[in-house]
Amino acid sequence: MRIAVIGATGNVGTALLRRLRLAAQEDPSISIVGIARRLPSTDQEPYSGVEWHSADVGTDRGRTNLTTALEGADAVVHLAWAIQPNRDEAAMHRTNVIGTQNALRAAADAGVRHFVCASSVAAYSPAPKDETVDETWPTSGIASSHYSRFKAAQEELLDEFETNYPEIPVARLRPGLSFNTEAGSEIGRYFLGPLVPKGLVKRLGLLQVLPIPAQLVFQAVHVDDVAQAYWLAVSHRASGAFNIAANPVLTPELVAGILGARRVLNIPVPLLRSLVAASWTLRLQTTDPGWIDMAAQAPVMNTDHARAVLGWKPEYTSIDAIRQVLDGIDSGSGLKGSPLLHPSK
Repeated sequence: MRIAVIGATGNVGTALLRRLRLAAQEDPSISIVGIARRLPSTDQEPYSGVEWHSADVGTDRGRTNLTTALEGADAVVHLAWAIQPNRDEAAMHRTNVIGTQNALRAAADAGVRHFVCASSVAAYSPAPKDETVDETWPTSGIASSHYSRFKAAQEELLDEFETNYPEIPVARLRPGLSFNTEAGSEIGRYFLGPLVPKGLVKRLGLLQVLPIPAQLVFQAVHVDDVAQAYWLAVSHRASGAFNIAANPVLTPELVAGILGARRVLNIPVPLLRSLVAASWTLRLQTTDPGWIDMAAQAPVMNTDHARAVLGWKPEYTSIDAIRQVLDGIDSGSGLKGSPLLHPSK
């Protein structure tokens, strides 16, 4: 089986390469193709032993490169996605939406037999936090979040592709927030910015009270468990949507406990949004206020379908995943072989 991974040098892509390398050790017929705009150091694990192609999914030239790179592939896993620069939504739309469109077209042109795509909990329409939703919940997104809007647009592209190419199974995975230690430096750059010092999370542990809205209830999952879900989708030649998240659901009280705060101060969402918007406008940090809207409105997912159909079962709890990424942010952890995951200095 020839498996191509688009966006293979990111956090999830790197974890998926590790999982595919393990599968290839058990089944030598498995070969791996890595596709990325900037190629990794191929003398470092897990990037060695992979056939690499450089392509920009967001450009027409990239589409031509993608078609060539995907020739002979039995399955493609599309992971390429841009979170920054969030002040340039046109650039992000080019990578995220046009990039998905190009990847789908290239897969069809190359005769790929299975398309697996990284969607997200962010694709879902708002839902109450006191109940869970399954994969039939509407995927219209949250209008004030560029990430959510683009994920909803991606879902529409997948729907259209399924209609036009019914012979090609399409699987879409919708994970919660995906974390591990190696993502620490990248997440720090993407969401905090250079003005936020290392060690900040440890200092937050000195807080007696954590000010956070009650609506900020969310789900997380370890990246290795996400990679396992992608491998299971590929190996089962699965189709349809799959919610991917670990237990427990993360409430403000649980987050406060992880950070070492003794109690939670329930502040209004509009107040937190205003503070984030002001600091983002002043370029004090890199998280735009749409992320607050998404965190407050995105649903809590039921993951029974992935467990039943794929046999997926996470090895890590959501608390494990959160603690690992917080440690990674504090220490500036990363992976030197990846142009995206390189550790901060």
